[in-house]
Amino acid sequence: MKTKPEQPEIDLFRQALEGVTPLPSTDRITLTPKPRKTPPRTSPTPTPVVDSLSDHCAGDTALTEFLRPGLNRMTLRKLRKGAWRIQDELDLHGLNSEEARKLLAEFLQDAAQRGLRCINIIHGKGWRSEGRDGILKVLTRHWLSQHAQVLAFCEAPLNAGGGGAVWVLLKSAKPAESDQT
Repeated sequence: MKTKPEQPEIDLFRQALEGVTPLPSTDRITLTPKPRKTPPRTSPTPTPVVDSLSDHCAGDTALTEFLRPGLNRMTLRKLRKGAWRIQDELDLHGLNSEEARKLLAEFLQDAAQRGLRCINIIHGKGWRSEGRDGILKVLTRHWLSQHAQVLAFCEAPLNAGGGGAVWVLLKSAKPAESDQT
């Protein structure tokens, strides 16, 4: 149990600090807010989510990386090295495959509407049976490779989830008509 310091100790402390000037706070680090865990609702009338993600041909092994055809391999390398800041994340832990697919489709649509470039999807490593990857891990990566907004993805580094998460690079927002010349 903590006790309050007595008055003589407080006075002694104030005497010791007499004449001291605080250091200027010029080199403080500004922290970026932690990404949200769930997709936000931006409009009162949400646009319907088109769920075109299929489980067909998912296989038993999860993709470790994906790059949309026609893109430079440097894009994937930059994604792995963290060239794009993670702007939001979605955690699919504890969901069944149907719930995860719907939430992922909603999240990707919302991220595209908000113009996000890089997101983190946490799916977990799953229960490994007979040397296979977890079902949610396999399906999530399979769904991401099907989605039109996804340009590339790679496994997150160990300090960001490792094999239980993927960093996803999305298409950039289209410029407004007034910006085109």
